[in-house]
Amino acid sequence: MSENSNKIPGLAEDQPVIPAHVSLPEITLRVLIIGMILTIVLAAANAFLGLKVGVTVSASIPSAVISMGILRFFRNANILENTMVSIMASVGEALTAGIAFILPALIILHVWDKFNYWQTVITSLLGGGLGVLFTIPLRRALLQDKTLRYPEAVAIGNVLKASEKREKGDLRSLVIGGTIGGLIALFQSGFQILTDSFNYWVKSANTVFGFGLGLSPALIAAGYIVGVNVALSLLVGIAIGWLAGVPVLSWVYGLPTDVGTANQMAMSLWRGHIRYIGVGTMLIGGLWTLCTLFKPVVQSMATSFTAVRQIRLGQKTDSLRTERDIPIHFVFIAAVVLLIPIFLLIAFFIIPSEFNITPGFRYFLSGFSTFYILLGGFAFCSIMAYFAGLIGSTNSPVSGMLVSALLIICLIFMGFFSFTDWDSQTKEMIGSIVAIGSLVVISAGLAIANDTMQDLKVGQLMGATPWKQQAMLILGVVVASFVIPPILQLLYNAYGIGGVFPRPGMNPDQMLAAPQAGLMATVAKGAFSHNLEWNMISVGALIAVICIVIDEFLKKQYGTRLPVLAVGLGIYLPLDSSVPCVIGGLLSYLVQYRLDGLYPRGNPETEAKMNTHRHRGLLLCCGIVAGASLMGVILAIPFAIRQSSDALRIMPEQFMPFAGILSVIVTFMLCAWIYRAVMKRA
Repeated sequence: MSENSNKIPGLAEDQPVIPAHVSLPEITLRVLIIGMILTIVLAAANAFLGLKVGVTVSASIPSAVISMGILRFFRNANILENTMVSIMASVGEALTAGIAFILPALIILHVWDKFNYWQTVITSLLGGGLGVLFTIPLRRALLQDKTLRYPEAVAIGNVLKASEKREKGDLRSLVIGGTIGGLIALFQSGFQILTDSFNYWVKSANTVFGFGLGLSPALIAAGYIVGVNVALSLLVGIAIGWLAGVPVLSWVYGLPTDVGTANQMAMSLWRGHIRYIGVGTMLIGGLWTLCTLFKPVVQSMATSFTAVRQIRLGQKTDSLRTERDIPIHFVFIAAVVLLIPIFLLIAFFIIPSEFNITPGFRYFLSGFSTFYILLGGFAFCSIMAYFAGLIGSTNSPVSGMLVSALLIICLIFMGFFSFTDWDSQTKEMIGSIVAIGSLVVISAGLAIANDTMQDLKVGQLMGATPWKQQAMLILGVVVASFVIPPILQLLYNAYGIGGVFPRPGMNPDQMLAAPQAGLMATVAKGAFSHNLEWNMISVGALIAVICIVIDEFLKKQYGTRLPVLAVGLGIYLPLDSSVPCVIGGLLSYLVQYRLDGLYPRGNPETEAKMNTHRHRGLLLCCGIVAGASLMGVILAIPFAIRQSSDALRIMPEQFMPFAGILSVIVTFMLCAWIYRAVMKRA
């Protein structure tokens, strides 16, 4: 791998945009105001997206471009201010992902009947703060590793460089994309003239077969961003779970008798059997990912500890502005201080007070859990930070890490307790384990470290001061922690989450599936109640092994991938969540195929033109994701007030079949518009 693989074109390898000897304003009043606004807005958008499909889109590029457009109105604005806004908004989005991926499991398990505001805030503050502290000693070791390319960081660096050159068109692409995405979402979820899904299932005497389409603009754009490899892996999962799985399982288990229509039968088979196949595939996929990267992760952690030890002994000092972190002894003191309220939170709020254990054993469990949060959190933080540099934050196996972190704490508690019945005490204890797991997930930086390390790399490329970036990270955690709970509660009141509704009579088609939280609930509940669909999980595990073999073959022979976790996600997700990602990924491949035909590779001038088209497509789709997701949050307000997701509906019931046909046409027009906009010559 080339040592120059992670440098921005036009810059010397180790030369940042702003040299270390130049000092510019970085944390200013306008940076704080813009950063807080974008943190709230993008956290809200990603909360909706995370609950809808189980993925979030990094806020780094949208926040960088939006702040770039705003800061253009200030003549003395500089690129380091852009960097600070971007990192603050990014950690807010990352913290939202960590919360939205696991805490809704408490709703799905019926441990909570609403999002507990202060417990969610405190969990976010403590876990998020510890996660930021973990990244500080890792920064030096991982950013100096020349084998780590940080692909998203290079892309963000180019966006920020564009702000210095005052390049036009970036903000325009985001605004246009956001407007189109928001309008389509308004007509789908609000007015319901369009629909975000189209299903056609038929039943015979012994089986059910058919197909479904997802037509969400946010998910189509998200699929475009993640690319064709993930899209094809999702398509493999869809073929296994839906095109083959539904007919085969309906023949093996018989047609469901508790529902009437073919569509309802297909969904019943998915809920009862197919999603457990996805769980098995994702479990084995996550474990395999850990095994294959065990050696580089151990090396990375060893390097991190060596760097920390050298700094503490005074053997390694840096006087350059661009190498000044928050002093390491402050980091250790802050980490110890945070562990005290974490212990108290577990002892007096997370472990149920009515649980029949002695006070001494309660304190032992709390201390053991706190110790696990510290060690396990730093270990998983190191893993995810390494992933960010190795393959980028978009492709990192967050699902596998989530399951692994939760399974470990489940297995530990199973060693302390023996549950045979699914009673109230079992439910409360599983809720406690999920809450403890959420602290591990958040502090581990399964989301935070992933995005944060990319942003710290951007700061290195731009010439930002590390300790100021770290201060903005902490501020972003504080701001996001206080706004995430009401956003989640608003979405729950408006749509329902994971099959749980706050009131009867709500439209299940509008429900937020929360697949990641559903997976966490399934794993935790199944581990203790011993009623998981082990046959289906075993089938999923076998599918994972086959996919791993195919993936290794493709990687060695053709340089391409079949990510096993994406296959598992395709099996696990409902069709209206997975199919649009496939559509977007195939569209990105079509665009790239056409660009390869227009611009021969190897010529720097044509490569620059090709990158212009790619950049335009990325920004356009980021705008669509942000606009459609934000519209979902905005619509949640009238839905919650009227206590109905049909509050703005204007399409008569008798014309609803036409909504599906019209939506297919609009989706085709959206894809054609994206293609033409991206291919338009600069």
